[in-house]
Amino acid sequence: MPETFISIRSVADLHRFYNYGSPKHPLITVIDLKNVSRCEVNFADYLYSLDLYTIVYKKFKGSLKYGRSGYDFQEGTLMFTAPNQVMSPSADTVIEEGWFLAFQPDFIFGSDLGKKIHNYNFFLYESNEALHISEDEKEMLDEVIVRIKKEYSQNIDRHTQGLILNQIEMLLNYADRFYDRQFFTRNKPGNDITHRFETLLNDYFNDEELIEKGIPEVKYFALKLNLSSNYLSDLLAKFTGKSTIEHIHLKLIDKAKNILLGTTKSVSEIAYDLGFEHPSHFTKVFKTKTGVSPLHFRRQRDLRK
Repeated sequence: MPETFISIRSVADLHRFYNYGSPKHPLITVIDLKNVSRCEVNFADYLYSLDLYTIVYKKFKGSLKYGRSGYDFQEGTLMFTAPNQVMSPSADTVIEEGWFLAFQPDFIFGSDLGKKIHNYNFFLYESNEALHISEDEKEMLDEVIVRIKKEYSQNIDRHTQGLILNQIEMLLNYADRFYDRQFFTRNKPGNDITHRFETLLNDYFNDEELIEKGIPEVKYFALKLNLSSNYLSDLLAKFTGKSTIEHIHLKLIDKAKNILLGTTKSVSEIAYDLGFEHPSHFTKVFKTKTGVSPLHFRRQRDLRK
């Protein structure tokens, strides 16, 4: 049977899809996943895209397709999606407990949270990078969810939105803390990924065809490591203090320094050898990282002779 694609553009659409009654607030909702009837909705028949931000706590048996990847949920996990992510549960999913917080982008437009929500990189993580939640952490998050639901369920006034935004930001800050815990308590996988990344980075810059391949993008290494670009950068930042792009730039600078000091090639030739399309871009990156231009760096060496 072919998959049916459904676009869910609002909180009202989401309630209709789940046959969950009318929402109490037009822009935000919390759905108790135990109260979604599998008899009325066969989730496995659908691929659906939500024009909503979602934060979902799930503890269930079964699997979920997130994009086109599969993930097996055997313990409590917290998952985040930004608008337009495609999802589809499998037919064997049995929900034990969980909640589904969803809000439309309009709800945070113009607010402090709306201006900085892009800083929470986990909205763009892949499903296998979901946050695993302890019972103590779950209790903390549940308390925030109860407050959000209570706030929008009572009479809505001029304070309602601000109070709910504060609670959402608290939930996101808790998640940020819990991800830090997850990065560091899983030291061996994190160190293994860091080592594999460094190997890939060295191999890339040791390739004689670098001039043809060009400067690597973050997504090149993320794909090689089966991670999302955001998760890789966050993991490297936790373990090394530098993001993926910073590692790429530092490797570029090291290679550039060796060429500047070991050859008489012009700055333009070096720029092209390193994969830059424009020498001015190379000069800008080099100066940003070292404080001096490539020519000045070379002249410093000559003056020391």
